[in-house]
Amino acid sequence: MKLIKSAIAILAIVSSSVSSFAGDVGIASYGERFADRNCSWCHGPSLQGFATAPRLAGQTRQYIENQLRNFRAHTRDNPLSKHYMWGAAANHLSPQTARDLAMYVSTLNAESANDGDKGLAARGQTIYREGIPASNIPSCIACHGPNAEGAGAEGAGEIPRLGGLSYHYLKRRLEQWGEGYHAAAAAPMPGIASQLSANEIEALASYLSFVK
Repeated sequence: MKLIKSAIAILAIVSSSVSSFAGDVGIASYGERFADRNCSWCHGPSLQGFATAPRLAGQTRQYIENQLRNFRAHTRDNPLSKHYMWGAAANHLSPQTARDLAMYVSTLNAESANDGDKGLAARGQTIYREGIPASNIPSCIACHGPNAEGAGAEGAGEIPRLGGLSYHYLKRRLEQWGEGYHAAAAAPMPGIASQLSANEIEALASYLSFVK
């Protein structure tokens, strides 16, 4: 009798694991299909991004979910987001679809854009790792990680991955925070970005574009 009960318990555990695994695979497959139909036009067929449309591949899950929610709520307010993503998020993205898509893109391998100024990369690395004490600007590493991989267990955190994003995209986003387009951004980023000079932004964006 004990053997029968043990066998039933083992079967229940295996069945639960298989069901969970199948559910995860189904979600990932749906996220992939959705991305192919709706995201690849602007973000590239492998979601590696272009100069103005950021790479999504390898981004943290919670960050992607948060940004999609911000598009729907119109709180991510920079011009390109308003023009392209507000309508897309409102028309196509239910909360479940947003979760499925975020889960899928977080599993993709991220490629570095490598499009910054190599001559500025060393200065950008110093800013990233040490901050600018004279301007009271903290290091980026404290929040975004030693390799700009973002924060959170298993890539699930709210702090985004910056490593390898396009120089052009990073430069423009840092500039826009200083211009006041930061309704959806959490402290301390708007304050930090607004203190960076044009040369410091150039250097930081250049360095990050080469990070693998």
